[in-house]
Amino acid sequence: MQTDLGLVYRCLCDKHITGKRLGAELGKSVVYQETNGETRVEIKESVRGQDIFIIQTIPSANLICFRDVNTAVMELLIMAYALKTACARNIIGVIPYFPYSKQSKMRKRGSIVCKLLASMLAKAGLTHIITMDLHQKEIQGFFSFPVDNLRASPFLLQYIQEEIPNYRNAVIVAKSPDAAKRGLVICLALLVMMAKEKPPITVVGDVGGRIAIIVDDIIDDVESFVAAAEILKERGAYKIYVMATHGILSAEAPRLIEESSIDEVVVTNTVPHEVQKLQCPKIKTVDISLILSEAIRRIHNGESMAYLFRNITVDD
Repeated sequence: MQTDLGLVYRCLCDKHITGKRLGAELGKSVVYQETNGETRVEIKESVRGQDIFIIQTIPSANLICFRDVNTAVMELLIMAYALKTACARNIIGVIPYFPYSKQSKMRKRGSIVCKLLASMLAKAGLTHIITMDLHQKEIQGFFSFPVDNLRASPFLLQYIQEEIPNYRNAVIVAKSPDAAKRGLVICLALLVMMAKEKPPITVVGDVGGRIAIIVDDIIDDVESFVAAAEILKERGAYKIYVMATHGILSAEAPRLIEESSIDEVVVTNTVPHEVQKLQCPKIKTVDISLILSEAIRRIHNGESMAYLFRNITVDD
């Protein structure tokens, strides 16, 4: 897919997007941290009047990674501000996993951090964002500029059809009421809600002799997934998969998955997780660079984005 796309900058970029898919030139810039920990960005060429795409993946939290989510956010903000100062026409952020998306509701004596981040990005100079599977669709309302919230479900469904034997004997499982919105059939629900206590897990529906596929948008702390898998195994499910768009897989997640009843954890590459895959062979990756690349091309050429949402249901 060749294009006359201008410059694509990155802080930490998925090479599949700029190289294999778009064939676009990578902009000349330097992003580094000073000895005192401050982030510095230097743009090495003129960007006046150009459309600029900044591709920023958010690092997962693991003991080997030296970057964290806050460093990635500051890189993005400073890069956008540097491009704005240099008179770029449009600055589009490509953020496959939008950070702080779980902090999108008011908690007691807390704050809606996701809205704060949206305001900061606008102030820094971003004019558009491409992201994927926001934790809550309502997050789009936090922004004062357009947000294209792409979907990973077609890629995950393709994986089910091509990689899971006898997939027609599978049942889609939601491990919580919120996750049920993303599932096709509600088979696992939380029934008893006790104040300040985690509710017990019970199965609603028959999973005996079936393949169970637990779905969610984010898999980070895996204890609830492991507990759900144990219950499903006890109820007769003979294969258990976990599928999520964003595989953050923090802390001890790889070890817990490896020791659990889960047969496979399938996530997309919105978040880098190479270290976790080395620790746990059960973790599999679905590449979604195709849809991100096509979104970049369409936005640059002023084409409709509706094509990218074909076969996506309203409730997806």
